[in-house]
Amino acid sequence: MVHRSIRVVAALAAATAIAVGPAVGTALAADPPTATISVVTDTAARAVPVQGVVNARDIGGYRTTAGRVVRSGLVYRTGELTKATDADLAALTARKVRSVHDLRTSYERLLSPDRVPAGATENWNDVIGQAPPQVLVSTLFAGADLYRAFITAPGANQAFADVLHDIARTSDGAVLYHCTAGKDRTGWMSAVLLTVLGVDRKTVDYDYLLSNYYRNARDGDMVNGVTQSALDAAFDQVDKSYGTFDNYVHQGLKLTDADIAALKTKLLR
Repeated sequence: MVHRSIRVVAALAAATAIAVGPAVGTALAADPPTATISVVTDTAARAVPVQGVVNARDIGGYRTTAGRVVRSGLVYRTGELTKATDADLAALTARKVRSVHDLRTSYERLLSPDRVPAGATENWNDVIGQAPPQVLVSTLFAGADLYRAFITAPGANQAFADVLHDIARTSDGAVLYHCTAGKDRTGWMSAVLLTVLGVDRKTVDYDYLLSNYYRNARDGDMVNGVTQSALDAAFDQVDKSYGTFDNYVHQGLKLTDADIAALKTKLLR
């Protein structure tokens, strides 16, 4: 009972804190990170023009190591949809968003319920809700402990895998996934997806660090922004837990070769 109480307090504190970020619609703090030669689509084309949703962008427009390009208009990443305006929802509907995946804990969802575009199915894929209390508290600073928990926390692998399976099987529209700020859980989800598709690590880092640009966050701001060391910790934990990223995908996320082939067939041109 005491452990559960600590977990509830930690989760509520974390959910409240990470809901506070830079104001929506403010000027961007800095230039985006330096693009790699694998970046086909620029930041303006990638951004989804919504007013009440932060860090909203298309994951398409990156070139793989095999020379193929990730298709645009099929997968979107954002912050929470709590403050989405009617116009925002209409814009997402126009982009044929058919499936929304919420990576937040139950406490975050309780504090800030989503607004979902018309015709879209809402899915809940809690990444860290079963993690130890100290990990929930670490969401306040989005450091290495949190990112390592994306690989080690009970339920995390299943949450990320469910999103990947849905992306592969959604044939009549686009998939959108988000957490609260759209930068940490969403950032790792995007890093996993792009890596599975064959995008090189430098470009994966670029996409991840774009959260600082889209969220108006300064370098070193671990509350509102992201740091390269945090993403590095997640990839390091993959190696520690599974030996290789390929093992993580097959043994941790339990994707089959057929699942990976389906993702590539759908998302690469």
